[in-house]
Amino acid sequence: MTTDALDLLAFQTLARTDFYWFSRYMFYKRRNYKWMQNWHHEKICQVLQDVYDGKENRVVINIPPRYSKTELVIVNFIAWCMGKTPDSEFIYTSYSADLAHNYNAQARDLIKTEAYQELFPDTKVSNDKDAKGHWGTTKGGVSYSAGVGGTMTGYGAGKMRETFGGAILVDDPHKASEARSKKRRQNVQEWFAETLKSRLNDPIRTPMIIIMQRLHEDDLTGWLMTGNDDDDWTLLKMPALQPDGTALWPKKHDVTKLKAMQEAQPYMFAGQYQQEPTPGEGGEFKVSMIEIVDALPATANKSARGWDLASTSNEGDYTAGVKIWQGGDGYFYVEDVERGQWDSSIVRSTIKLTAQLDGKLTAIRLPQDPGQAGKDQAKSYTRLLAGYNVAVLPVSGDKITRAEPFAAQVNAGNVRLIRGDWNKAYIDELKLFPLGTNDDQVDGSADAFNHLFNFENQDDEPPAPIPTVKNYW
Repeated sequence: MTTDALDLLAFQTLARTDFYWFSRYMFYKRRNYKWMQNWHHEKICQVLQDVYDGKENRVVINIPPRYSKTELVIVNFIAWCMGKTPDSEFIYTSYSADLAHNYNAQARDLIKTEAYQELFPDTKVSNDKDAKGHWGTTKGGVSYSAGVGGTMTGYGAGKMRETFGGAILVDDPHKASEARSKKRRQNVQEWFAETLKSRLNDPIRTPMIIIMQRLHEDDLTGWLMTGNDDDDWTLLKMPALQPDGTALWPKKHDVTKLKAMQEAQPYMFAGQYQQEPTPGEGGEFKVSMIEIVDALPATANKSARGWDLASTSNEGDYTAGVKIWQGGDGYFYVEDVERGQWDSSIVRSTIKLTAQLDGKLTAIRLPQDPGQAGKDQAKSYTRLLAGYNVAVLPVSGDKITRAEPFAAQVNAGNVRLIRGDWNKAYIDELKLFPLGTNDDQVDGSADAFNHLFNFENQDDEPPAPIPTVKNYW
């Protein structure tokens, strides 16, 4: 036997037993050039090997897009497991049913290749089950794919046995353009907990693997990592810029390229590339530019309190009223925040009491919901606040657009906070916006600021940035 033949035999032997070497072998055989593998590929493969070996069974992997996640975790892993355990039962899901079916079919087609058959000749795709979204092996294995939210009736994953028998694989459960929607995030969470997990044939031993880029602090990863699931999850987090300042995969994105991406698109980079769904310093709001002071200046001359009203008192939403002064010295001062999870009667009494405490010179800005109900509510608040400077106005534009004028002043160093126990929660929300769970204080601030500038100071220009701002935060 020649040296080349011996090398091939050794490579094939490794590929049958070790998932990382299987991935290297199949890459070369399919593409006819070497895989530009990196240490993170080997790490992911080791975690998947541990899943197959029964050492892990609840795993979340956070990794940037286009870093080989789907090829490894879906295409290669399904195929390799079917080679070793041909009766395995898989369910694979992604935000897009079409994408899920496509990658499921790639795993099937990999099994059909000559190179794979040389490794695992006993694993064949069944002629009776050969659809893109639902195929099987002649040994009874099954791989079923569906979009997140899709029906799962009649399908299960795994076997009731001690050894590996399949898994549930979740690849990017959120669509990036929909991750800001609280309702859509909740739909994913509820579907995961109530539908997908019910498809585990063995709820204890059948593994679940989630691989995704972070899109929001309350996406599926965030939801799981904050204790909303009964199982214990292992998290493998792989930021593109490593904690030591090096690049995760230098041959794909070096440090210079990554920092340019970070500067150009901080929200996207923070979540999708750093796996922290907010830039470290702040995204829309550069919170490091905020100064905390002890009192308003004597020159403060105009104020407004903007209210953001929660739709209910029991779904995690807050009602918040933010009072902002125009300081007369080139700065804007956030003096006070009233905030709570209240029912409608408490909201009304709090708004009335706050108006009395603020005094009649402070403008009151309230949002008006669309439709007749919004008009009726506007009339009700106008009567409640009779004698005060109150404006109940329809909300127009998206949250980010409405927040931009206030954010510009924050980022220029022109916004100060009056010291109070509300400061930290307020700055934390600004820092996370627009990817945070709550944005009531941002909305209230934006409305108060826009009311001051747009409706009371129409002839004024926004103050120019102050050259030097001392930071106390």
